[in-house]
Amino acid sequence: MTDDQGLIQVYFGNGKGKTTASLGVALRALGHSLRVLFVQFFKRQFTGEMAAFQCIPQAEFYQFGSGDFLLGREINSEDQKEFRAGWELAKRALHEGTHRLVILDEISYAFAFNLLNWEELEQVLRERKPQVEVVITGRRVPEQLIDMADLVTEMREIKHPYTKGIKAREGFEF
Repeated sequence: MTDDQGLIQVYFGNGKGKTTASLGVALRALGHSLRVLFVQFFKRQFTGEMAAFQCIPQAEFYQFGSGDFLLGREINSEDQKEFRAGWELAKRALHEGTHRLVILDEISYAFAFNLLNWEELEQVLRERKPQVEVVITGRRVPEQLIDMADLVTEMREIKHPYTKGIKAREGFEF
């Protein structure tokens, strides 16, 4: 393996910090002038990271989601259409090697909603340009992805301010 070989990193679990960890990887890559593509699935809301990415020329940040909260409802056609658009963008970047780092934030929901199967993701990951580093986040990921990945970290919730009634705070949770 060479220094420019891209690895697969996975941050998953029910704890807070998956997206934050991926942003740390992005910040480090950007500090070395590497091009970064951050694709956030199933989300459509303004976040601090979105605003920060707009200020950095070698960084691209996209959200693909209907804007409706996913938990407790069925997935709809807009969610499906948004996912497909984001997935096509990500696949193209992985195949063409346009970015040194590609982050697939919250893509694991696609498995839960049967929008993506393991075989398709595996094929795209195996066929990506060899120098492309990939970061995948989400609550649950397929065991096969854990086996395939080079780095896997499980975020486990021990304590969370939501349980005290503290809402998500601008600048800290979004």
